[in-house]
Amino acid sequence: MKLDGIYSQAMSGIQRGLGSARQHAAEIADAGRPGSDSGTNLIEPMVGLKLDRLQVQASSAVLRAYDSMLGTLFDKKA
Repeated sequence: MKLDGIYSQAMSGIQRGLGSARQHAAEIADAGRPGSDSGTNLIEPMVGLKLDRLQVQASSAVLRAYDSMLGTLFDKKA
């Protein structure tokens, strides 16, 4: 895989995780409103938030590895 592909995948994973976290947070916030149709089932959005956190952490780890690898390549080239 090309290096730019790794970067794109990592950034995409972070964006997906953050977008999903926003959605799950909105579901949790909506569940407490009187008259909301979402009911009181908070288990799914709370588990979803944990998964979103793991997604962002894993993608961030890939991004850090990419940065380190790129730095090593530049050091060897110099």
